[in-house]
Amino acid sequence: MEKLTYTNPRGEKLTFGDSPFFLQTVGGLGDVSADIQTQKAPYQDGSTRLDAVFEERSIPIQFLIVKESYEEVILARQLLGRVLNPKLGTGVLRYESENIIREIDVSPDSVPLFPDGQGNRTIAIQKGFINLVAFNPYWRASEESVEQLVTFSGGLTFPLILPTIFGNQDSTAKSRIIVNQGDSPTPIEVTFTGPATSPIRIENETTGEFIEVAQSLLDGEKLWISTQFGKKRVQKIAVDGTVINAFNYIKINPIPSLSSTFFQLQEGNNLITYSTGEEYEKAPVTIRYYNRYLAV
Repeated sequence: MEKLTYTNPRGEKLTFGDSPFFLQTVGGLGDVSADIQTQKAPYQDGSTRLDAVFEERSIPIQFLIVKESYEEVILARQLLGRVLNPKLGTGVLRYESENIIREIDVSPDSVPLFPDGQGNRTIAIQKGFINLVAFNPYWRASEESVEQLVTFSGGLTFPLILPTIFGNQDSTAKSRIIVNQGDSPTPIEVTFTGPATSPIRIENETTGEFIEVAQSLLDGEKLWISTQFGKKRVQKIAVDGTVINAFNYIKINPIPSLSSTFFQLQEGNNLITYSTGEEYEKAPVTIRYYNRYLAV
């Protein structure tokens, strides 16, 4: 059984699939258009394909309101109009079917439609339509993937009043293969925790891309990097929580291969490594990402 749950920016939720909002049909589970980018030279027959860019994803939903009276139907329509208000901005649509759960950021492109006439409305039943638009067309896993590049292993426990554990950092954990199980490259969030000496660098050796930041971290300070398109960030976070923009400290070079790139995890295996200004340092590093899918 398919079920759709929409959560708006205010945290209000609606579920299509259970009473009183019964899901009839849903589109956009796989059909998203692509704009094929081409170029044409003088006297060339045809053209040369450069790339393909996905358009926004449209998710039309047809549902049925079933209540015990016309007054209750009116209240249900008002609830739908309030929660699915396009002026509220972008919410989250959660799709569930048997063992599959996916999520996507969406915005209603209108107030829900409640048609009149025979076959659309009775005293206790109302047919309805709503179209949701995903400006980022990728469905994503419902759970975020989290990878640690430095962990503590082993340790001794002493029978003190407050147990004290002495652990060792795993010296082999400055690199790790991260597997992107999705259908497309996916952005990452990287958090370094100090102390660490400048420059701090994270690299995808599979593609040769890297991000290098000329900043040092004191004990407890953090460096946070996001490579998401349109939301690229490099921030230094002090122990007291103060956030400082560190974007201007990334390494830039006129030669592209020697310049920082806000890289993404490619499909399949990605060998990720990091380094700091001192070889002996093993600052804890956390990488977060979502597997992304073209269809559910």
